[in-house]
Amino acid sequence: MWLLVLAYLGGVLTIVSPCILPVLPFVFARTGQPFLRSGLPLLLGMAMTFALVASLAAVGGGWVVQVNQYGRWLALLFVALFGLTLLLPSLSERLTRPLVAAGSRLSEAAGADSRPRPGASFLIGVATGLLWAPCAGPILGLVLTGAALQGASIGTTLLLLAYAAGAATSLALALLVGGKVFGFMKRSLGAGEWLRRGLGALMLAGVAAIALGLDTGILARLSTASTGGLEQSLVEKLSAKPEQKSGTMMAGGAMMAANHSDTLPVEGQLPALDGAVQWLNSEPLTAEALKGKVVLVDFWTYSCINCLRTLPYVKAWAEKYRDQGLVVIGVHAPEFAFERDVNNVTKAMKDLGITYPVVIDNNYKIWRAFNNQYWPAHYFADAKGQIRYHHFGEGDYAESERVIQQLLREAGATKVAGGLIEADAKGIQAAPDMNEVQSPETYLGFQRAEHFVSTGTLATDKVAHYPVAGNLALNNWTLEGQWNVGGQQATLAAANGKIVYRFHARDLHLVLGPGADGKPVRFKVTIDGQAPGDAHGTDIAPDGSGTVTEQRLYQLVRQPGAVKDRTFTIEFLDPQVAAYAFTFG
Repeated sequence: MWLLVLAYLGGVLTIVSPCILPVLPFVFARTGQPFLRSGLPLLLGMAMTFALVASLAAVGGGWVVQVNQYGRWLALLFVALFGLTLLLPSLSERLTRPLVAAGSRLSEAAGADSRPRPGASFLIGVATGLLWAPCAGPILGLVLTGAALQGASIGTTLLLLAYAAGAATSLALALLVGGKVFGFMKRSLGAGEWLRRGLGALMLAGVAAIALGLDTGILARLSTASTGGLEQSLVEKLSAKPEQKSGTMMAGGAMMAANHSDTLPVEGQLPALDGAVQWLNSEPLTAEALKGKVVLVDFWTYSCINCLRTLPYVKAWAEKYRDQGLVVIGVHAPEFAFERDVNNVTKAMKDLGITYPVVIDNNYKIWRAFNNQYWPAHYFADAKGQIRYHHFGEGDYAESERVIQQLLREAGATKVAGGLIEADAKGIQAAPDMNEVQSPETYLGFQRAEHFVSTGTLATDKVAHYPVAGNLALNNWTLEGQWNVGGQQATLAAANGKIVYRFHARDLHLVLGPGADGKPVRFKVTIDGQAPGDAHGTDIAPDGSGTVTEQRLYQLVRQPGAVKDRTFTIEFLDPQVAAYAFTFG
């Protein structure tokens, strides 16, 4: 229930987002007509259409995004025609002759006779819903990310409907208040005609803004700054649970949530481990066959920096307690498309020295069976097949190892090794300095991109030229050169393109991959315009030179001294590189 409330309140907040401005003229165009027969159908059409499109986009894949793009352009044409009939009623008859009868009736409903037509208002609402691009703040991001990972469900659609209903509520209030203001102006000034034409002009301006990408570009960035803090406060207040201190829903948090007590209560049964694409380093294992063993299930993905930093501990536990009854199972649940390639995972496992069983969970069936939401996530099961403890994110390794020892003793092991391991965490797997990390995980694909700054807008699924952006504020980033920004990554279309990020952290990592042809891509890194020197990461030389040879996470900066705000620049000397996400440590 709290999630529905959270989604609804998040929708209500959209009214204070500048990115909603292009939509407001479409709403105000129904002022002066009865709310139940004009305004309400419009708002219902908006809410239902947005919830439907967002549901499909969350679970249906890239084809839905493509279809919705066509739908947006058709809706732009439809609403532009509606705006013209308001602005130029003398042209209305000629413009609507080629349209079907429904279109003519809609145009008539938009005219000066002001007879309310619920069907016409609903159609305008449907078109507006297709054009509506809410600012994807923390709440909407939580809903859509959960939908993408947990799969299609009635619950997902209900959450999206709640979000859309919240936005419709705030827009309804604006419509009711705006209607009274407009009515007063008409009565006092006799200005109904110029008000109607003014609304038509505003609608056309809104169409232009959306067509130029201002709703998802400049205005969206403004709205993130103005509503993100409010939404994050709601998330923190409504999502707090006694047993879960904190955590992160994606691969980018070093926070954790745990519930250990001396009694280790039963949290549930170990799921069946069914639905795997493939098992590596082992024949398929089942929960039933694992009874009698203590089991540690580790959800990970090989380009996740938080997962990489926990691996030295997981590997050490697997080695130390293997002969005493511990079975470690890695569940590889991909975040990016390239992580679905079993060959990529196999190579990563070899490079990382992983010898325990790993199950490929490309369809998230095991993920959903555990009702998991985190990378990394550790679940500890006893010899009876009962989950007794869990831990999300990095850290608290001593507590986790004591749980292993306790569960082994409960299982009857007589010589459980004492003491705690000292993990050999070096290079990219070394623990982060969280006291100095002030930069968040940042995605470069448009589906989750935040804090992008440019003199132009962020184009989607097409090659665009991005000019030099100038000085950046902390945690802002930009592109320079010819880039094609897709849903998950930004791909360089021509040589000598750059990515610039203003960050504050000891370490900077970037998930990169070569082009489809697999040719290596050369690059050069600078920090504040200079070669990194002794601040170079493990994947570059002191002069900043490096090469992208495979799809993985690259450590590009590790500062040995004082940490402060720095400007990171990476220039790719060859085209076709794909850049996915920044992470910090």
